[in-house]
Amino acid sequence: QVQLVESGGSLVQAGGSLRLSCAASGRAFSTYTMGWFRQAPGKEREFVAAISWIGDSTAYADSVKGRFTASRDNAKNTVYLQMNSLKPGDTAVYYCAADLRLKSFSSAHYTPEAYDYWGQGTQVTVSS
Repeated sequence: QVQLVESGGSLVQAGGSLRLSCAASGRAFSTYTMGWFRQAPGKEREFVAAISWIGDSTAYADSVKGRFTASRDNAKNTVYLQMNSLKPGDTAVYYCAADLRLKSFSSAHYTPEAYDYWGQGTQVTVSS
């Protein structure tokens, strides 16, 4: 079993920054590809970012590219999402997710179906 706990969500003004954290329990965290997704009210869950198990590959949604950065510290079983230049459109519940099955980092990780475990989410609200 893997448990994921997100933290760091908050209310922030447009143009501000936040860093989300996702702490994982369970063995072999360093072998998981990790993803970040978000869901705004009335909208479907959407891909934000993904990072390979060793952290050498990342991918981002076009809407956050250049503003968000995913990173991980396998010694701490934690993955991060640094969010800069936040916009009101970034307002959503942010979820981290872990993929235990796929062996290669690929475009499959842009979809929720690639992930086996999910956190409970953390709210990010960006005011204008």
